[in-house]
Amino acid sequence: MSDRTFLFLLGSSRSGGNTEILARAAAEQLPSGVEQRWIDLAAHPLPDFEDLRHDSDHVRPQGDDVALLLDATLAATDIVIASPLYWYSLSASTKRYLDYWSGWLRTPGVDFKGTLAGRTLWGVTALADEEDGVADPLIATLRNSAAFMRMRFGGVLLGNGSKPGDVRKDTRALARAKTFFAQEAPLARFPYEEE
Repeated sequence: MSDRTFLFLLGSSRSGGNTEILARAAAEQLPSGVEQRWIDLAAHPLPDFEDLRHDSDHVRPQGDDVALLLDATLAATDIVIASPLYWYSLSASTKRYLDYWSGWLRTPGVDFKGTLAGRTLWGVTALADEEDGVADPLIATLRNSAAFMRMRFGGVLLGNGSKPGDVRKDTRALARAKTFFAQEAPLARFPYEEE
């Protein structure tokens, strides 16, 4: 039995879309002892994030989707953000989930940053453009989020597809999916730390 636990967060507005297909193709390659938990953010919508970091008493959420996602995030050794490329970045539901990280940093009894430090953040996305560079803003968001949290960053698995199922024709993406989670993920760094 593996001690790794993968949390797959599906951030598409369409169930079973190209991003999910690609994420599941990569997940199929994980060893059988690796725990996988899949959460569709559309089925567990978070309310708009209110930034109360500096002017509110903080309490740990209980019994709602915020609590579900906080607990699932804390329990995971590997967090996989599976978000289609929407207007060159993350989907709204995925971005809202990351916004909640700001509040969880100050949740009593939760060392959110300390708990996530050293764990791994991964990305999977489908885009409707032949040029992978259009996904650079999405990749930068995930890499910088991982760097801030002192997490490892496994990169982003990119696939091409617009209509449902199109990604199945992207042989390059499907080949990369076979080894995506097998790679060693380095500690994330901000671009200015790499110079």
